[in-house]
Amino acid sequence: MLRLAGWFWLLALAVAPWAWGETLEGHVVCVSDGDSVVLIDAAQQEHTLRLAGIDAPERSQPFGAAARLVLAQAVQGRPVRFEIQKQDRYGRAVGRLVVDDTDVALSLVEQGLAWHYTRYAHEQPEPERRRYAAAELKARQAGRGLWSDPNPVPPWEWRARH
Repeated sequence: MLRLAGWFWLLALAVAPWAWGETLEGHVVCVSDGDSVVLIDAAQQEHTLRLAGIDAPERSQPFGAAARLVLAQAVQGRPVRFEIQKQDRYGRAVGRLVVDDTDVALSLVEQGLAWHYTRYAHEQPEPERRRYAAAELKARQAGRGLWSDPNPVPPWEWRARH
């Protein structure tokens, strides 16, 4: 049985349209929410992507629309680079979205429009993990974005309730 499971994962990796560590380049054609986008690459292939290191408010949650709008404005009409780190349970590539050498997810945290997703912080390189944690702390202290709410509800708690 264990051998069969190993073959399954090997096959899954072989048929994946991308591989871990790969970099995708293209244009974002859809911003689903504050941490998910659809990218079209040069071969006109669509890729559904999730920004690593953050969890933005859900669309129906306070600041969800703002996070989605700011993300859309950051990527709209600009070439982007996406550095794939892994695949999530929904089949999306998870990684770092970069526009003009700017880490878009980190920018959202700095603006108070996303949480540093500490549940997965162990997957981030140490310097990146420190930058994200410091950015969230600074946004909290300044009361930016969702931190202007006296009791912001993290998206993972929001999803559990709804």
